[in-house]
Amino acid sequence: MVYTSLRRAGISAALYTSPHLVDVRERMIVDGSPIPRDALTHWTNLLKVAIEASDASFFEATTAIAFADFAARGAEIAVVEVGLGGRLDATNVVSPLVSAVTNVRLEHTDYLGDSLDQIAWEKAGIAKLDTPFVIGENDPRLVRRLRECAAERGAEVHEIPADHVYSGPIALAGCYQRRNAAVAEKMLKLLPKELRPDPKEIAAGIGSAFVPGRFDRRGKWLFDVAHNPSGVRALVDQIRQSEPPTPIHALVAMAGDKDWQTILPLLIETVDSIWLTVAPSMPRERVPDIEQMALFARPGIVCESDFETSMDSVYRGAGTALVTGSFFTVGDALARLPGFAPLG
Repeated sequence: MVYTSLRRAGISAALYTSPHLVDVRERMIVDGSPIPRDALTHWTNLLKVAIEASDASFFEATTAIAFADFAARGAEIAVVEVGLGGRLDATNVVSPLVSAVTNVRLEHTDYLGDSLDQIAWEKAGIAKLDTPFVIGENDPRLVRRLRECAAERGAEVHEIPADHVYSGPIALAGCYQRRNAAVAEKMLKLLPKELRPDPKEIAAGIGSAFVPGRFDRRGKWLFDVAHNPSGVRALVDQIRQSEPPTPIHALVAMAGDKDWQTILPLLIETVDSIWLTVAPSMPRERVPDIEQMALFARPGIVCESDFETSMDSVYRGAGTALVTGSFFTVGDALARLPGFAPLG
């Protein structure tokens, strides 16, 4: 929403997001165009020695490549999504004009800590001295924790009131997106004057922003990358609110290290049938035992390890064919449907 608003204002803007769905170039966008293939090759070759010498992770390497590309393509401003946490994330090398934390959830506990307080502290690590820091979280205890951490860093703290949501037209589905839009609007209004869109441009940006794989309806298909309990609860709430055509058949493929014991019952209560499968691009060490998942959930859930067979089965006879469980799942499905992949 921030990026789209900047573009509506005629500003040359870059966008760095993760993970990608089908093509790694989705992560590195300038003015609506992904990094060209030859540029990706160029920067990879140029930075290869430094990447290998520093034992950089894939994300660290792609972050360096993205920033090099953004500079080379002359972007005036970059909208940068943190990969994981904040304090130690590769993106935290930037000196931001404004930063924000939308919310705090119990995830990536093996890296960020096993309590919400610890995770809030890690996320607040993107706050910088004398720089606006926007808090979108509405839990008073976590807001206090974020505010304290940001204040320790000398940031200029701005809280979105707990009951405040964006009231204008919005393109992204999901009631939680109105809260996200309120954060985006505040961030945009805190930018330096020369980079600040006017209210009409902000409204146009929020009213037209689109993110593939987030309650993404295309004909009978519905794609959502929800992969943790909070994400699936938001998906379930939106399904109930929007009442898509029935019956709802769900293709579900999750990583084995996710909280599927909580996720599956939420989906079972909401859809008419579930096909459990394995996303082809899922790293081998994260592939789950779908038979064990099915036994835990209930008899009658269809287990089909072949992804394409599952796609065919889910679509057949469905009013809505939901694909969910991970970025791998949605990406693999989009890649198999002509014209559905984000980069065509």
